[in-house]
Amino acid sequence: MIAEFLLPDLGEGLPEAEIVQWHVAEGDTVTLNQTIAEVETAKAIVEIPSPYAGTVQGLHAAAGDVVEVGSPLVSFDLGGTDAASPAAPSAEATREAGAGAVVETVAEAPLDAPADDIAARATPNLVGYGAAPASGNRPKRRARGGGTAMIDSDHAVREAAPHDVVKTGPIDLPLERPRSTPPVRKLAKDLGVDLVLVAAAHPGETITRGHVEEFAARTPAMPEVAASATAHAGDTVARANVAASAPVPPSTVPSAGRSDDRMTRTPIRGVRKHTAAAMVQSAFTAPHATTFLTLDVTATTELLASLKTDRALDGHRIGVLAIVAKAVCLALGRTPALNAKWDEAAGEIVEHHYVNLGIAAATDRGLVVPVIPDADRLDLVDLADAIAELAATARAGRTAPAAMTGGTFSITNVGVFGVDAGTPILNAGEAGILAVGALRRTPWEHHGEIALRDVLTLSLSFDHRLVDGAEAARFLTDVADVLREPGRAMLLR
Repeated sequence: MIAEFLLPDLGEGLPEAEIVQWHVAEGDTVTLNQTIAEVETAKAIVEIPSPYAGTVQGLHAAAGDVVEVGSPLVSFDLGGTDAASPAAPSAEATREAGAGAVVETVAEAPLDAPADDIAARATPNLVGYGAAPASGNRPKRRARGGGTAMIDSDHAVREAAPHDVVKTGPIDLPLERPRSTPPVRKLAKDLGVDLVLVAAAHPGETITRGHVEEFAARTPAMPEVAASATAHAGDTVARANVAASAPVPPSTVPSAGRSDDRMTRTPIRGVRKHTAAAMVQSAFTAPHATTFLTLDVTATTELLASLKTDRALDGHRIGVLAIVAKAVCLALGRTPALNAKWDEAAGEIVEHHYVNLGIAAATDRGLVVPVIPDADRLDLVDLADAIAELAATARAGRTAPAAMTGGTFSITNVGVFGVDAGTPILNAGEAGILAVGALRRTPWEHHGEIALRDVLTLSLSFDHRLVDGAEAARFLTDVADVLREPGRAMLLR
């Protein structure tokens, strides 16, 4: 019997995925839940397990292809075997997977249909946990921690993102395909406009010809794109672009997907595409404001030096970022406006009574912001361990989509790149983001004299709809007070 496996919903409503690599080839024999491919979504690289035990009859896409959810992925020859049962996993298994997947079926078979026909119609969503084995036994939970080498928090923070940090989580982001008509999609293609970016600037709206033309007018067009738009669309914006474009020798403009010694073209997809959409939405939606504070943190660095000699903390690397994270959690309790969300649809301001702390990480795949849930309930050691763990996972490209959702406030460490300050862009759905600058040994006034002190700059960007200047200043001062005198953390609640 031949069974066709369709690309399942990979979680959070993502419409497509790119094939990173195949782990099987035509003719290979596979077992139930064997990894058959790795795919990249806008948020993470996900392993796809086999829903069947049988022989791979055909692969419907090649590495590098972008496949839409619901499109054929693999065909299996099941021979005389039965298809895997699409039974839903337990709640515990789903939590372990962290992918938020939902089991679905393609269509209901007639009541009198043969059993193998019904099995062939089933398409379990397998991401994260795989199909339920026939025995119903669940894999044992993997042990955590014990004996694993810990990662230096400050070194892990070298994955922290620069000033243009935007989370790739689904909060308030246009994850679904932009709504538009075929003529509008053709116009966008002719003008070289990405409808995802247009939709980010007009959330919840159907994209119109006017939206596309407005976006194209603000974006410099390549001569070849503008010329194509004039020939096919005939709109005035494209004609203006052609008229304003200087002639370019054909050799300097290679065709799409090719490169020469003058330029390289890279398809916009995956994390980079989603980050761009998030940046556009955040910039066009929330009125940004940024405030800065430079301070002496010598007391914090002296505390960290003493902790390194504490035998009780062997195996734990606590750095400046962990202290900052703890200070942020304490300060948010005193300034709840920075731990809130502007809900435009409901016409409400939603204050969170917990802190899900995002830590920006720059990876080879692009920018991601994994979240530490309930960070306000963790002590300093647990925070440092959580930062190190999420940084290592992000660096390996294994951060689960669910681990990048639900953040309420974010931190980005630009100091590891030698940057003193910046104006970070808010993550969509959050009221604030704090950038931590470089730690420098600097001449500084101390007790009426000039001395060499450890100094850094904090940069706080905030949504001015939710937070006024006084609240932002109070929050920044609370964070700074802990860094100036870590003992003050005992007084904050």
